Amino acid sequence: MKKLFAIILTLALTLGLACGALADGELTFTTGGTAGTYYAYGNVLAQYVAGNSDVAMTAVAGNGSADNIDKLDMEVAQLGFVQNDVAYYAFNGIRIYEGDPVNSFTAIAALYTETVQLITCNPEIKSVADLKGKNVSIGSQGSGVYFNAIDFLNAYDMTEADITPTYQSFADSAEALKDGKIDAAFVVAGAPTPAVTDLATSKDMYLVSLDDEHVAKLQEISGAYTKSIIAAGTYSKQDADVVTVGVKATIIANGQVSEDQAYTIVKTIFEGKDNIAHDKAKELDLEYASTCGLPYHAGAAKYFAEQGITVETANP
Repeated sequence: MKKLFAIILTLALTLGLACGALADGELTFTTGGTAGTYYAYGNVLAQYVAGNSDVAMTAVAGNGSADNIDKLDMEVAQLGFVQNDVAYYAFNGIRIYEGDPVNSFTAIAALYTETVQLITCNPEIKSVADLKGKNVSIGSQGSGVYFNAIDFLNAYDMTEADITPTYQSFADSAEALKDGKIDAAFVVAGAPTPAVTDLATSKDMYLVSLDDEHVAKLQEISGAYTKSIIAAGTYSKQDADVVTVGVKATIIANGQVSEDQAYTIVKTIFEGKDNIAHDKAKELDLEYASTCGLPYHAGAAKYFAEQGITVETANP
């Protein structure tokens, strides 16, 4: 999806830098906000790949799935972290991308499950239904978090109009909860999420759990959702398991990434997973990585084929 002129102007300098980096063979990997898992894990992965292969790769902070897809489409970056549900919407031209599909990218690998975390400091909010009339952070408009939040509301027969929405990053949501400016916030990231961990250590924080009926409703809304458990003890004072849904955190690439580069990235990550210094590396699994609802880059497909796994491919 082509961005509006004003947005292109704000990215002009970044575009120049990215093109210069590409000219030197360096790939830019756009991630997420600095308080989220995308950024932390993305930096670890980029440093590991760059340090253990001939692929020069640098991670930068980003604004999440939809914005990362736009950056790849405009060739501001070559690699990006995305939620597989949002990437599916883009590739197939549905929801925010209705009539304007983006097919300038393919998948490299799905790496871990991002859980939809509904957090609050109000013990009276025990269900999504309790959000009615409350001030709720639902992520930036058009972001993956935003779509997930709207899906949660819809599963409980509510819409955005039933709450007082704010559109904030993970870090800003955590600060707003600390200060009592909002009642709840949606965070979609691998758990534990840095911003949520920080909140839980400084204030009584609660995670809202789903029942099986509403898990099923969410899966009817989007086939990308899988039932997920945030285990007791994931956060400070979290005494019980929390039931929610998750999507797959997936690395995508545009056509500027060569077959050799994509192959090397996947090979380096999966053959070095025991040496990657991040908790999410423990979730790396080839079978999990090879299904995300998107076609795969030819280089990634080559590595999967060597491991006996066939994936769908398409030209980016």
